[in-house]
Amino acid sequence: MGFGDGPGPDLDGAHLLTGPGAADLLSAVLSAHQGSLVSAALDHVDVMPGRTTTVTYSCQVRWGEGVRTEIVGLTARAGGLSEDDRLAGVFGDGEREVAAWLYPDDPDLPGLARITVAESACRVLAEYGLIGPPVDPSRLDLHVVSYRPRRHAVVRVQVDGGAAVFYVKALAERHVNQAVARLDMLARGHIPVPVLLAVTDENLVITAALPGQSMAHLLFEQPPVIAGEQLVALLDALPRSLVDMPRRTAWSDAVRRYATMVASQLPREAARLEQLVTTVQAGLSGIPAGNEVTHGDFHEGQIHLSAGRVVGLLDIDACGPGRRVDDLACLLAHLSTVQHTNAVQARRLGMLRSRLLEVFDQRVDPVELRLRAAAVAISLATGPYRGQEPHWQRETGEIISTAQAWLRAAQSC
Repeated sequence: MGFGDGPGPDLDGAHLLTGPGAADLLSAVLSAHQGSLVSAALDHVDVMPGRTTTVTYSCQVRWGEGVRTEIVGLTARAGGLSEDDRLAGVFGDGEREVAAWLYPDDPDLPGLARITVAESACRVLAEYGLIGPPVDPSRLDLHVVSYRPRRHAVVRVQVDGGAAVFYVKALAERHVNQAVARLDMLARGHIPVPVLLAVTDENLVITAALPGQSMAHLLFEQPPVIAGEQLVALLDALPRSLVDMPRRTAWSDAVRRYATMVASQLPREAARLEQLVTTVQAGLSGIPAGNEVTHGDFHEGQIHLSAGRVVGLLDIDACGPGRRVDDLACLLAHLSTVQHTNAVQARRLGMLRSRLLEVFDQRVDPVELRLRAAAVAISLATGPYRGQEPHWQRETGEIISTAQAWLRAAQSC
């Protein structure tokens, strides 16, 4: 039996890459690198039902010098591998091929390997004049802030104990030019985005650190002193030229796709999700796509605050035309699905949402705002499984219940 064998159709490879047969595939990948698999734990899962699956595993691997942890990435696709997939190793059983790589050699992120190793990261910074001599790797402290396999990664680089801090985003080549163009547009429009310091040949975008603290961080420590009017004003100040950038599909327009992802992970929720999607789509039917400038992924993790003022805006890669209500709904949905809070933090979040709703309701249609917040919440329900949270089934169900609550609120407006 080959490693691709499994019950029923598996067009997207989800069963292959997350089921018991994955161990054989991991063993084959590691053997090709002269290592042997000791144990493996599923670490990250991205599934587009019927199309593609990408996963990473945290593996204990025995090498000649001993056992250490390695991250192994795998991609399978309906219809066969893409040209980019073949930049990784290709493994097959005669019926199916899978792309495989050892982190940080992600086939779509060619700069990731350089910026996650102190020696090469030091040389990158020196090459662009961001650190002076000596070019000594011991001066750097590297922290991987996020890694979305085959999509992007962010690495925090601290120099000389914090005397200088840089953020390096590893991107696929197809995304670099537009990311840089958006940063330039926003900077020229006096939006407080990170200062662009360098763009390397390996698609690394290096920026300075923002001042202040992330709103997401502050939520766990104190009530963020931020007025809803400031957030709306920040969005309204986005330069009009961004409407010429490609339009990103609004979360609410993709609600059925996200619901399908969640249902594929948690089939017992399929009926509830179908009802939610039907209600959202009926409520938003006929509303035009809009041509306002939007952030595209506006939430508490993207906003930096200092003394109650907005001093920074992150992740502008989705900026483009849309509807203002989508940005406001995105923030509300995120604030209603924050995980792992205690009673005090949950109460603080509730108060903040209420304050923001009072402001947002004056700017956009309250019913549409709540319908779109429900749709964003459904998209966020993919998160616990994707990140392989220990209690992802319960957390997913709670997020779906939050989407239901937003729909009830829309019906009561």
